[in-house]
Amino acid sequence: MPTPKTIGLLGGMSWESSVEYYRIINQETAARLGGLHSARCILLSVDFAEIEQLQTADDWDQAGHLLAEDARRIQDAGADLLLLCTNTMHRVADTIQTAIDIPLLHLADATGQRIRSQSLTRVGLLGTRFTMEQDFYRGRLQKRFGLDVLTPGPRDRAFVHRVIYEELVRGRIEDGSRDDFRRIIHDLADQGAQGVILGCTEIPLLVSDADSPVPLFDTTRIHAEEAVRAALDS
Repeated sequence: MPTPKTIGLLGGMSWESSVEYYRIINQETAARLGGLHSARCILLSVDFAEIEQLQTADDWDQAGHLLAEDARRIQDAGADLLLLCTNTMHRVADTIQTAIDIPLLHLADATGQRIRSQSLTRVGLLGTRFTMEQDFYRGRLQKRFGLDVLTPGPRDRAFVHRVIYEELVRGRIEDGSRDDFRRIIHDLADQGAQGVILGCTEIPLLVSDADSPVPLFDTTRIHAEEAVRAALDS
């Protein structure tokens, strides 16, 4: 068997979801290869407080510079491909890819491909306000995959963003927040969404398919599974 490629993980945004990346990648590798196999991977975990401050300050150039430096460190450590383990920071994906010679597996592309494989054309999107309101993610899904992307109204977008930063990235899982996420998901389905993208890597910690009348697209799992495929199917 050819040696699997080494997966680079640029994580810590937040570490709560980076744990899930590591778990899923190793579980999927074991399922594919059997026995005692686990994934060849390199993880660099950032200090999320520094990144969050740059997000709030709208200083995406500096955030991109910092993450590009870390991506080069991962490449220099021997990674063959890179995952940026966060939806929001794909705002600076082009800056990161320009700084490295290994491929960056774009999370929105993996998600768009999974949605199109199920022949869906209209989906809801939940995430940070940056992901829901800016064009870097929604626009990519629209332009590359022809998807009609719906987001909640302003009040619900603010609520989703608050829960992510004040609860989920801190490891807090609140039943009341889950109830409101269920309501928001049902509202998107009522507007015609055939599925809903959990477009923040922490949201799958709060809700699952049991909470939705339509398929949920867990971007953490989709991204991790795509990494395993890329590492093993070389």
